[in-house]
Amino acid sequence: MTLATLAAVLQPALKNGYAVAGLVTLGWEDMRAYVAAADAEGVPVILQAGPSCRAHTPLPILGKMFRHLADTASVPVVAHLDHGYTFEDCQEALDSGFTSLMYDGSQKPLSQNIDETGRIAEMAHAAGISCEGEIGFVGYAEGATSKGTDPEEARKFAEATGVDAMAISVGNVHLQENKEGGLEEERIRAIEAVTDVPLVIHGGSGVPSAQRRKLATGSKICKFNIGTELRKVFGTALRDAVNRNPDRFDRVAILSEIHDPLAAATRVVLRDFGRSVPAAQ
Repeated sequence: MTLATLAAVLQPALKNGYAVAGLVTLGWEDMRAYVAAADAEGVPVILQAGPSCRAHTPLPILGKMFRHLADTASVPVVAHLDHGYTFEDCQEALDSGFTSLMYDGSQKPLSQNIDETGRIAEMAHAAGISCEGEIGFVGYAEGATSKGTDPEEARKFAEATGVDAMAISVGNVHLQENKEGGLEEERIRAIEAVTDVPLVIHGGSGVPSAQRRKLATGSKICKFNIGTELRKVFGTALRDAVNRNPDRFDRVAILSEIHDPLAAATRVVLRDFGRSVPAAQ
């Protein structure tokens, strides 16, 4: 079994100069392809259940799916709650076998965010698992505007909450479909100068690959969340599979054709973040 906590995969990344992918899952087909890709590349992977995933599949089921995939993998697999907005979300994920909780209090006043995230971190650590928090606010490509992370607030947040990883807002946005943007490296350097907590980039799909590679190996950013980039691959592969034979109705047959293109695209993404062990041959 290779089930791991977030801290167990991010601390070696911080020490050895690489990052780990947090891959946003929506169902069995994508999470299975993600683990296959990580196995093939010989790198750890973080399977993430965000709000849209949880709306489709209950957390107790997702926990069993993640843990089953970890049982079959040769690399560390983290079962991660992404954007838990309430204590109930986090408690249910903990009870469902998740090994990492991300509490998102980023739109609340700093003192409230620190207090609530700290309580989640305490709960997680008491259970032997990890906690990620967010300081600043990472907005959405077609929605709420980001609020950049203030380095001094980041220092206070990291020290007061005891989180194992800290998501920051440095030019990244969720659901960005192109890579025309980029991260604010000056702000990143100011944040990492005042904390040793592994840093997290949400909305990693919108970050140019060259910058992902640079920061993965040359900063304290140890986790990039990737969702939109691979969802687009899934959607294209699904459309192609359906269109190859419009009369076909068996979804198992159709979905079986998604695995290989999605796993191949995931391997390309994983190569942006460096390696913790040699790739499988």
